[in-house]
Amino acid sequence: MFTLSSTALLGLALLAAPAEATERAPLPTCETGTRYVELTADTPSKTPEVCIRPELSLTLLFDAKIASVEVEGRERFRRVKVVDDTLVLVASEALHDGERVPVTVYFEDGAAPTSAIFVLVVHPSQAERQVEVSRRERSVASLRAGERQARAEAQQCREEKARLQAECRGQDGLTGLIVNGWLGKTGVVARELEAAASRPGDLLAVQKVISYRAVGPQGRSRLAVEVELFNPGAVAWMPSGAALVGSKREELTGLPVWLLGPIPPGRSRRVVVELDATESEARGTYTLKLWAGEAGAGSVNLDGVTFP
Repeated sequence: MFTLSSTALLGLALLAAPAEATERAPLPTCETGTRYVELTADTPSKTPEVCIRPELSLTLLFDAKIASVEVEGRERFRRVKVVDDTLVLVASEALHDGERVPVTVYFEDGAAPTSAIFVLVVHPSQAERQVEVSRRERSVASLRAGERQARAEAQQCREEKARLQAECRGQDGLTGLIVNGWLGKTGVVARELEAAASRPGDLLAVQKVISYRAVGPQGRSRLAVEVELFNPGAVAWMPSGAALVGSKREELTGLPVWLLGPIPPGRSRRVVVELDATESEARGTYTLKLWAGEAGAGSVNLDGVTFP
């Protein structure tokens, strides 16, 4: 273990990240809480995409009994269970990040529309757990539940925005770290993770990994992981999201990713991920997942990430 000055971590966190979007299908936006989907017989609409993760259950609730279900590659699901108007799906580890799995549900009552198609998208870190599907106008109770959920999510966003704005209004450099309470008496400590390794088949090669930790107010820690990645492929690669997944599948998601730009073919670049964590979270062992914003663009899975 070795100790670095606070400016070392600060310099890593201030890297800019311009990027050009590619033409591949983007990963869907994953909703939290209960998601509501309305189907109509007359108006064509985009096929709903639902985020899933291996070994996490997805429940789809319909307003009519289910006659049958077609799941592409059903053998790669650990559970496909139909009970009256409810479909429960549990994907296995055979499904990989970015894969898309069509699911067709046929209804028993024969009313229009007689079926519904969904596309399950394996997301690197997020999963939707419950989706309510209606072929007619939603009830007042359902609409009110959706409004309450939307208000709660909006309030959470406002609180997070206020917290970030308060931090940004502080001083830069060492003064900013001091006034925000992230230096303490130990400063910023760093550890080179020689045992951390990427998985066979990952798109990029990991050349060097350093983790950082600063103990802040109320026992919380500011953590960062610096990864030097080499791109052996023929096209540039740009990570758009990151998550830390613990040994018990607990996830720290929504982490900002900082780098100078897309990693060109045959070149190496540093990628930095930073987060705020509790004492117990800072002591865990994680897999760092980095993924591009397009399905099939490849991801990096770095096992054995710990913090000083």
